[in-house]
Amino acid sequence: MTSPSLSSPLNETASSHPSSGEGPRRSFALLTLAALWLAIFFAALFAPPLLDDADATHANAARHMVTSGDMVTLTVNGIRYLEKAPLPYWLDALSFRIFGFNTFAAHLPQAIGVFLLALLGYHWSRRAWGDRAGFYTGLATLTSTGVFLFTRIYIPEVLLSLFLSSGLYCLLRALEREGPRRALYAYGMWATLALAVLTKGLVALVFFFGSAAVYLALTGDYKKWRELKPFSGLLLFLAIAAPWHILAGLRNTGGMNGHGFFWFYFVNEHFLRFLGKRYPKDYNKLPGYLFWSLHLVWLFPWSLFAPVAVIQWKSRRKDLAVAKFARQTALLRFLFAALVLVFFSISTNQEYYTFPAYLALLALTMAALANAESHYMEYPLSRRWITIAHAVYTVAGAIVAAALAYGLWSSRKLPFVPDIGEMLAHRGVGDYTLSMSHFFDLTGPSFAALRLPASLAAIAFAVGPLVAWRLRVRQRHLAATTAIAFTSAVFLIAAHIALIRFAPMLSSANLAAKIQQLEDDGSVSRSSEVLLYGDQSYGSSIAFYLGHTVYLVDGRSTSMLFGSTFPDAPRIFLSHNDLANSWGAGERKILFVPLEKRDEVDKLLGDRKILLKETSGKALFTDRPLDR
Repeated sequence: MTSPSLSSPLNETASSHPSSGEGPRRSFALLTLAALWLAIFFAALFAPPLLDDADATHANAARHMVTSGDMVTLTVNGIRYLEKAPLPYWLDALSFRIFGFNTFAAHLPQAIGVFLLALLGYHWSRRAWGDRAGFYTGLATLTSTGVFLFTRIYIPEVLLSLFLSSGLYCLLRALEREGPRRALYAYGMWATLALAVLTKGLVALVFFFGSAAVYLALTGDYKKWRELKPFSGLLLFLAIAAPWHILAGLRNTGGMNGHGFFWFYFVNEHFLRFLGKRYPKDYNKLPGYLFWSLHLVWLFPWSLFAPVAVIQWKSRRKDLAVAKFARQTALLRFLFAALVLVFFSISTNQEYYTFPAYLALLALTMAALANAESHYMEYPLSRRWITIAHAVYTVAGAIVAAALAYGLWSSRKLPFVPDIGEMLAHRGVGDYTLSMSHFFDLTGPSFAALRLPASLAAIAFAVGPLVAWRLRVRQRHLAATTAIAFTSAVFLIAAHIALIRFAPMLSSANLAAKIQQLEDDGSVSRSSEVLLYGDQSYGSSIAFYLGHTVYLVDGRSTSMLFGSTFPDAPRIFLSHNDLANSWGAGERKILFVPLEKRDEVDKLLGDRKILLKETSGKALFTDRPLDR
């Protein structure tokens, strides 16, 4: 669709699309989305350093690909890591090749994935519902809390979302178009589906074919099955997806109980995980009330308009789905989001597992909001709920701004402490399995380290919601919704600054730097043995930044367990008795101890250890005085 000529980027004249209302010019919309991405996501690529647990673990697997040249078998700390599909690690390996082993390179593929997802959302919604709905979908994708929060660590969900959504879009275009480009979209569908499988595994097939099958049955488009190139398309899918699976299976045999890659990846990581019987059982399942209600947080601030979306789609379907493609888009996106949400409400889950549903939910919400704005005076119920959404947003913003202002005032005379982890209460709310558990650990002294991000967030929430509401009252709807997006953007930037402040607690990169410093100045030999006490996830960033294998004390667990059963697995696992008996003998030992294991190590080694560095309760010990 060609955008109408507008005299101003935010002109409020009518669009040529009957359901969308007016919208910004395409060039202005794309520049705005690019600017938001640069400010929120690209600028965040340089800090903090890689975090312990999944972030550095996944980066370590990609680093091994680069250093070993093995692009088939994922390896972490020398141990097979067979539970993940390879594409995210291939992308990271390519990024490392270009930019080196650093935080920027590790997170760049994911950040690009966010931008492409926003552009896909913009393009698809714009084609279905017009300029304004497309612009709003792009804005919402870049400024939703969950999209930001779950891209702070390197997990594959954003790439899975991109490939699955691209495949669904190609499905609709292949069924819609005439001529040679129809085949191009059909093959694009199979190719992106293969990439989705290489990103997250068989669950991609469940989500795609589950939603597509119901859609085709409901619409009768199953009669056009030939247009989807099922035979040649399947061959293309297999040509892309099958080689890695076959090679991984052939190269990884003879593990625990004779099992290899095929059992562990397909049976254990897919079927047994869904049933909650995965080995080892180290995954939680959120309580139902949290699983569903937290989506109000992950999609905030746009979840405030969910009642408007329900009203619009229930009573104004004709306005929202004037064109056939709009109807198709609405149905397919609804089916896809519903399947993802229901699937993970049954399966074991993590908070971010439903990420693939975010774009669909946001697109449906923003299309409804755009329609409600363009018929503002015609729909009193929608108008009332838009007002309620703004009221809730403004009140919530005022409460948050007041709480932050109180914290700033209370900590005004307290000194800035770089290591915020030393100041936290460590209450363990939610046993730290929830993404925002550490929020409850904040104290007055720890808040002093957050003055800058707290000030930014307080200003954003004190001013932004009021500005947006005032613009809404004046019926400058496009500007009002954009103001909400920019308020959220400032808050997310502040949140990332706060994350940087938490870096000493969430990452052990500074301890790795301490080891490298001691090696460089000759205080310890480069042949010293580096040991991590407990599971490797406690200090996975140490292994990444050191660039070599470390020993694990009582760490034959979780992601290290199955790979350690292969006959050629390196002998990196020690018991705590092994540590006690070898401490002070042979090569120098440098021991990393996480906060959770400090008491245990104190009992085991007593005063036979020398402290090298301590940060946020984590400690680095050695077993003898420094060489100089």
